[in-house]
Amino acid sequence: MNTAIAATHNVVLHPHATRSLKVLSTTLGRDKLYRAVQYFARFFAWVLLQQGDKLEAARWNALKGHLASARKLLRLFKPVEHLQLAIKGSQSSLIRTSPAEQYLAVLRQLAYAGYLSFDALVWANSIRFLNFPADKATKYLKTSLRFWLAGILFSLGSSILKTRRIEAESRAIRAAARAPVGEKDISKEAEITTRVKVLRADRTAVRTQMVIDSLDVFLPASGLGLVNINDGAAGVFGLVTSLLALRASWAQAGPSV
Repeated sequence: MNTAIAATHNVVLHPHATRSLKVLSTTLGRDKLYRAVQYFARFFAWVLLQQGDKLEAARWNALKGHLASARKLLRLFKPVEHLQLAIKGSQSSLIRTSPAEQYLAVLRQLAYAGYLSFDALVWANSIRFLNFPADKATKYLKTSLRFWLAGILFSLGSSILKTRRIEAESRAIRAAARAPVGEKDISKEAEITTRVKVLRADRTAVRTQMVIDSLDVFLPASGLGLVNINDGAAGVFGLVTSLLALRASWAQAGPSV
């Protein structure tokens, strides 16, 4: 009995459990977890249908649908957050130093605000809180997908320009580090070391975001009929990008104590 209690104690208080709770205590963390399960369900339902198991596929499709609806509820006030980020981005110093990059970042936030606003209308119609004619409901769905697609494309453009800026700054720092100095400046070296670490972290984050966007772009594009991918591929793309986003949230949560 004591062994079982000790084992339970160790599991519940394990640093990974603490860190997981820290991630899942945020709306973003829960959303990404639900999204991962949702897209896995989409993929697995497709696999089951290919095998002719319609009954089991229906169970997974139901799970996918309910998780999608739950995520829409979680995101009801997200448009305001994206509008705030757009305003803050428009006031950033990068507007002067890297205007194209920053304008694309602002447009990304505005596009996501539009996407989530129309997505909320789609959700309200799906639960019969609002009752739109079928053609109007379809129009709102297509509009939300267009905003989503635009947001991803703006994000990709901003990431490409940010990558170029990071590489240029990295080259400048390496050149400064190699420059001969008459007297060793310890504070300057420490500043360079710190900046190199920041740029390295920024580079990793941007590359991860570019991978996420490069896969996610197929989801709204498919919904709009611009590309033709099956539910299996869409499920894999969504699962991979959800896990990448979860990994980023895990890293931000920091080591547990």
